[in-house]
This record gives sequence, C-alpha cells and structure tokens, in this order.
Amino acid sequence: MGSKFSHMAEDIFKLFSRDSIPLFLAPQAGVSESPFRRICRRFGADIVSTEFVSADGIMQGNSQTRDHLRFDEDERFIGVQIFGSNPKTMGEASALVTDLFRPDFIDINFGCPVKKIVKRNGGSGCLRDMDLVERIIRSVVANTDLPVTTKIRSGYDEPSRNPVEIGLRCQDAGSRIVTLHPRTRTDMYSGNARWDEIAALVDSLDVPVIGNGDITVGFDARRMRDQTNCAGVMIARGSHGYPWIFAQARAALDGLPIPEDPDVEERFQVCLEHIRNGIQFGRDADRTLIDFRKHLGWYTKGLPNGRTLRSELFQVTTLEQVELLLQGYLESYLDRSGQPE
Repeated sequence: MGSKFSHMAEDIFKLFSRDSIPLFLAPQAGVSESPFRRICRRFGADIVSTEFVSADGIMQGNSQTRDHLRFDEDERFIGVQIFGSNPKTMGEASALVTDLFRPDFIDINFGCPVKKIVKRNGGSGCLRDMDLVERIIRSVVANTDLPVTTKIRSGYDEPSRNPVEIGLRCQDAGSRIVTLHPRTRTDMYSGNARWDEIAALVDSLDVPVIGNGDITVGFDARRMRDQTNCAGVMIARGSHGYPWIFAQARAALDGLPIPEDPDVEERFQVCLEHIRNGIQFGRDADRTLIDFRKHLGWYTKGLPNGRTLRSELFQVTTLEQVELLLQGYLESYLDRSGQPE
C-alpha cells in the first residue's frame, strides 16, 4: 500500500485526541450500505464501517460480497469489517481488502449474535474459543499495514461473560481499538446493555475503547461518555430512520443545545435523498427498492396514521410511487389527527 494511504489510515487516531470524542456508525448487515453511510456522515458520524462481510466470500470472489466493500472517497473515515473462523482465510481476506479497496482500517467482527453466523463459528461464536480469537487477530495484523480493530460482546453466554479478559486478549494480539457491546451472544438484544462493563474495559486497556449499545437518543451518547469515559461512541439501531441522531449526539457531547427532530417535510427529504442515492449506487433498481422498504418503515415510524402509510409504502415497486405517497401524506398532514404509532 502506498504511503499516502498508510498516513490516511493513521489519521483516524487523531480523532481521539481532540476535545470531542468521535461518533461511529456501526457496521450492520443490510443497513450500513454506502447511501446510508453518506447520510450519517452528513449528519455528523465521524467514522463509518461497511456491512460486515465474510472472509470466505471475499476469497471466493463472491460478487455480492465484494459489492458490499465498495465506498466513495467522501465516506472516509471508513473501515471494512470482516468475519470468519479460519485465521488463514481471515488474513488473506484482509490483505485483499487492503490492496483492492484501501479502507482506513480493518475491523474484525466478534460480536454478531445472528444464528447463521454463529453456527459457522463466526461473529460472537468465536468468543467460545479465545485462543482462536487471538490467532485470527494476529493473522489479520500480519497481512495488512492498516490499523486492525475489533468489535466484541461481553462473552458468548453468562457463564463465560468476561469483557475485560476478552478485551485484553484482543489488545495483546494487536487490536488497536476495541469496541464493546456489553451484552452476551445469548442476550441477543434483550435487557439493558451493561455500560459499567465498558467503564471496566476503559480502565483495563491501553488502546481506545468504543462504547456501543442502547444509544437511542442523542443525549444517550453524553450519558455513555460520562458514565464510562469511553474514547468514542458507536450507534447502531438508534440510527435506523433517524440519521440525525449523530447531529443530536454531537451537540450533547459538546454541551450545546440538542437540535429538534426534523419536521415531517425534512424527514421525507432525507428519506428521498437516501433512496435516490441507493438507486444510483446499486446495480439493480428493483432490488434496491425492495431492500429499502425497511428504511421506509423506519423513516415513517411514529407519524400519525403512520401504519396506513407504511402498509402502502411496503407495496411500492418504483421511486415515483414512493415520491407520490410521501407527497400525498405531506399535503394532508396538517388535516390529519391521531396518535403516533
């Protein structure tokens, strides 16, 4: 890799030395695609990541997998997150990603709790074998000159819950940043994220610790920082249909007045910007529209009579249909009544 890109990759660590800590958009399958990443960057996300991609798929030349790795220069700082259970394949995949896509860092997914990933011993499935975790990290580090980071959970299950030990082993193996979602794999997304475990990890590691979990409104980012002293805050589900959470989180962290939620017209403008970017970025407009339906549901959540609007939006097959439905709702919005759904 050229020195220009090596220098750019190291610049990411300068974000941790400024007065206001960085905000991360979490890597999320089917969500953190390029169009959404760019929306979140515009609202204030400092660092974004690709959807997590399979090392096996990368090495097999799977076109859909490699499609997930595409990004535009204006998305930086950006990382590519990979997962897998074979250290050799993970190392080879990191080398290929480094050479072909030149992100700012390589992130290793040890956190995904989804059954189809875990049953292949990927994601949080790796946490059942910490020696394997170390071998994977060392292999990735040996095959790239980019910073290598890790995203972990607090353990595979309650008996194995030990985020400090997991984080220390990641650090010792070469992880330059550790992101903790303080739930176990068996917790999935139930209960409350144990932010005290983020604080314990901060106290135990020398590398930056990013906190993740239960950031649902902008002020949650301030609370997490104050309670844990984390070096950065990562937002995942709280961003769904709500990318302005980054602007609100930044204001909260900086001690500034938190901006109000956009009104319905502004919300729809962001939604349409998102879908238009998606169609432009994608290779199949029909497929893009079908995949975007979940975003339409999120952008319209909480609107009066939103359930009726969503049922119509979930049937759309063209961008024009989306535009007409949103415009029709907007025109009659002031005459409508009802409670948020």
